[in-house]
Amino acid sequence: MIRIDLMQTQHIKDAKMVITAVAQRIYMPEKNVQYFWDILEAEGELSDVDDFQHAYHENHGLFLVVLDEEKVVGTGAVKKINADTAELKRLWLLEEYHGQRIGFQVVMRLMEFARAQGYRRLRLQTSHKQIRAIHFYKRLGFYEIPSYRESMDNVSMEIML
Repeated sequence: MIRIDLMQTQHIKDAKMVITAVAQRIYMPEKNVQYFWDILEAEGELSDVDDFQHAYHENHGLFLVVLDEEKVVGTGAVKKINADTAELKRLWLLEEYHGQRIGFQVVMRLMEFARAQGYRRLRLQTSHKQIRAIHFYKRLGFYEIPSYRESMDNVSMEIML
């Protein structure tokens, strides 16, 4: 049975593995998951997941995991950018769970949380390589905006809450 729950300390390693496994297929399909994991760890790319309490919960945000029984199969989070704006982060779902409206449910929970926190807009950044994700966000009502972070290689999007 699929359920969406609050991230807990015991989920950290499995959440990072889900993120790594999905991202590896997009960004380094010629390499294996362990190779990509090692790169992400060395670069500290997932340090926010390691310290999710501080990075999200203590930053007027929320970090969720998608569980199939007790197995982590997806993640999604939101955190404060400023008083009016939150950022959608770490939305990842194992491919075999796509097409079941799970990602939609995670985003709806995160949007509901953001509204309750008083945010007026929700932003995100994703890579141009994330074609499927970009289409998903557009179907939800997100629209492209100028980049709000230094990286010019990404697509920035926003939705009014």
